[in-house]
Amino acid sequence: QVVLNEWTPGSAQSPTNAIGAPYGQKKVQEDFDIDMDAPETERAAVAIQSQFRKFQKKKAGSQS
Repeated sequence: QVVLNEWTPGSAQSPTNAIGAPYGQKKVQEDFDIDMDAPETERAAVAIQSQFRKFQKKKAGSQS
């Protein structure tokens, strides 16, 4: 879940993008050490894909 910082003009806090870096600045991507052959990684990928497919199917059905 991505949480964006609230910002209003004139506030002391500067606006940030979805990765938390100030607009106009790029955040360096962090390296992750994920074992792509691990069974739990495969189960997580299948679960994520399943939920995405359900979302796509629901989205396509509501546009008809």
